Amino acid sequence: MAPSTLESVPVSTDAPSFTRKLEDAKAASVPLATATTAQKNDALERIARSLTDNEARIIEANAEDLARGRENGLSDGLLDRLKLDERRIAALAAAVRDVVALPDPVGTSVRGSRLPNGVSIQQVRVPFGVVGAIYEARPNVTVDIAALALKSGNAVVLRGGRAAESSNRVLVELIQEAIAGAGMPSHAVQTVDEFGRDGGTRLMQARGLVDVLIPRGSAELIRTVVESSTVPVIETGAGVVHIVLDESANESWAVDIVRNAKVQRPSVCNAVETVLVHSGAASRLLPPVLQALREEGVTVHADARARAIFPDSVPVTDEDWATEHMSLDVSVGVVDSLDEAIEHIRRYSTQHTESIITDDLANAERFLAEVDSAVVMVNASTRFTDGGEFGFGAEVGISTQKLHARGPMGLPELTSTKWVVRGTGQVRE
Repeated sequence: MAPSTLESVPVSTDAPSFTRKLEDAKAASVPLATATTAQKNDALERIARSLTDNEARIIEANAEDLARGRENGLSDGLLDRLKLDERRIAALAAAVRDVVALPDPVGTSVRGSRLPNGVSIQQVRVPFGVVGAIYEARPNVTVDIAALALKSGNAVVLRGGRAAESSNRVLVELIQEAIAGAGMPSHAVQTVDEFGRDGGTRLMQARGLVDVLIPRGSAELIRTVVESSTVPVIETGAGVVHIVLDESANESWAVDIVRNAKVQRPSVCNAVETVLVHSGAASRLLPPVLQALREEGVTVHADARARAIFPDSVPVTDEDWATEHMSLDVSVGVVDSLDEAIEHIRRYSTQHTESIITDDLANAERFLAEVDSAVVMVNASTRFTDGGEFGFGAEVGISTQKLHARGPMGLPELTSTKWVVRGTGQVRE
């Protein structure tokens, strides 16, 4: 058997033990695929209850990770993502219960028809089987992905990275105990963290045992997984997120939305990184917007025209335009038209989320139609790009690709489909 996550296991590259974990997950995926909604919801309720009942234990383990992270020089943004406290644990438990309340996607009909000869054809949702996840410094992802995988009938194998190793060990143990308490296979949720970096590499090469792989983290991590994996990958992306302040933008909305999008939680992928303002409104909008940011401690990286209006800034570089800061930094530029703003977005965006602040309906509709990102918005903070805010309970990640899943990924995005054909003896003529 694979080593228990109850124990502190030294880093190992023992291939049979690693393979056995994946084989156990594959075996667990079989009964999961036909588990009833009631069975899956019982397991989820037990997980939510266990999180709050074991709050002190989780925080103690998380404190070890935070201390190690500070010693290793983790950025403030990554430390923020790593942190679990009473409020965040309660939010995780609430998110799991939100998943309980969501419709079970497994078995639902996507489309169907009946042939003239009476043969019935129906496309229905089915689980992938085994979902792999590679992520870093995000123990909340351990709970979110496990909950969504279970509700959608999938087993999941997690590689959460060294930064959150202590937190993830405890979380996976609690999740496995809760699953077993509901009479379901505890191997439905596995971690390969004890295998170190080698575990992530082996997970990428586990075609045949893992059906789909989802990376979450830095642009470098995601690129490595996409380029190295033989397992099909659903690509999530870094968030070089833009807000455009149109010539007609409401000043109060501009101030509130940009401040919220940058300051509320700067370390996350839906935080704004670049603000583009129309030259016709720059002298009106930049002073109040950027002053509000400076009062929150934001460093403004501005082009020459923006600096002429707001001198309390530093020169922006080409690298800044392409950077997901994940910190209290923002890049600011002045553009002469909506066309120029859209062209800038096409050049630098990671196709995550973009928003325009405008009172011009035609410009709003142009922006929505022409900007090719997973989420496009009008007069709203980019912070709304989130599975919880979209009503998914939690999210697997935010996909920036163009395959079956794009934007925040919830339960339906963790399913595939199969065709069910029912006949009464018909043969093809």
